[in-house]
Amino acid sequence: MKRIKIEGGHILSGEIPISGAKNSAVALVPASILSDEIVRIHNIPNISDIDALNEILNYLGAKVSRKEDYMEIDASEIENKEIPESISKKLRASYYFMAALLGKYKKVEMYFPGGCSIGARPIDQTLKAFEALGAKIDENNNKFTIVAEHLKGGNIYLDMPSVGATINAMLVAVKAEGITTIENAAKEPEIVSVATFLNNMGAKITGAGTSSIIIKGVKKLNGCFTEVIPDRIEAGTYLIAGALTGKNLTIKNMIPEHIESLTNKLKEVGYPLNIGPDFITISTIEKKKPVNIKTLGYPGFATDLQQPITVLLTQCIGKSILEETLYENRFQNVNYLNKMGANIQIEHQKIKINGPTILKGEEVEATDLRAGACMVLAGLVAEGTTTISSIEHVLRGYENIIEKLEAVGAKIELEEI
Repeated sequence: MKRIKIEGGHILSGEIPISGAKNSAVALVPASILSDEIVRIHNIPNISDIDALNEILNYLGAKVSRKEDYMEIDASEIENKEIPESISKKLRASYYFMAALLGKYKKVEMYFPGGCSIGARPIDQTLKAFEALGAKIDENNNKFTIVAEHLKGGNIYLDMPSVGATINAMLVAVKAEGITTIENAAKEPEIVSVATFLNNMGAKITGAGTSSIIIKGVKKLNGCFTEVIPDRIEAGTYLIAGALTGKNLTIKNMIPEHIESLTNKLKEVGYPLNIGPDFITISTIEKKKPVNIKTLGYPGFATDLQQPITVLLTQCIGKSILEETLYENRFQNVNYLNKMGANIQIEHQKIKINGPTILKGEEVEATDLRAGACMVLAGLVAEGTTTISSIEHVLRGYENIIEKLEAVGAKIELEEI
């Protein structure tokens, strides 16, 4: 067990480099097994989610070399065997193996994936995509057995633009016979990243990043090289930290266009931002205007930044309203913010934040990954010391968060308990 202690009130100044995107890397690693040759993925973040995926690769018999910030994966001799619940439950992204194994072998057996408890996270859209391409699905006690005599291209219409379902549909379709069309596809940068990776292997995918993706099936995928895009959620989290207590804090090695929904809201609050080709510099301001935010699929406001920005809204003068449209259990951070002195009311899928309020250090919990990031931000701006338990959630998704914050002036430490 680990916890983080933060002494609040310190100015953050300097540069924070952004790591490879968690949400991209956790899809690229399972996608690699579709190739029968060696693939190399650079800019892999050193986070526990990658460790969990590496465990699945090793279990299947892949040859994996992981050095510094890259992974080299040879899946030419893997064994298509049942993936047990003990490893599939460690993270949501394990279900990308479900799609990759089905696409490669026309059969997969594995248990329902795990991940943060932020509400219902069904995989019905993924299963719908599999069935559209000819797969038959049997579910028994949380175990899925999915078989296809032949995978044939077809039309897949997603009821909602799910990132996971869009990626899974692509992974299955790249080796299916004929042409597959995915309508109402998700548009996130991670979708483009996975499509680029598959195309580098020899797949034929067009339209990634739009609502309509077309895939022409191929028989073989080759070895290739790819690089994980910068993590837009990490960049956004540290940008909010700078908004709270920064003085010329620069977030670098990032793609500003990927977080325009956030920077636009920061401008509404009143922040002057220095935005360059691969960096943003921010300083805190005294008078912060309240704003209303509604989470949406990309390019809308990211649900993964909803909990972190709630801390900033507690410091705005007046009432802000934040509406969560994607997950029904993503306000677990609110009780802890109120414990620290915030004035927030939950009304169904909206929260109303009255500010500004002084936050004071308390003992709190990271109930999930982004709620944990919220607690870290609250600790940075609070008076006194904040202690955050269950911090393993945060370590799943933020590479070297302690070292990065310490380097720019935060008083933060990781403790074993």
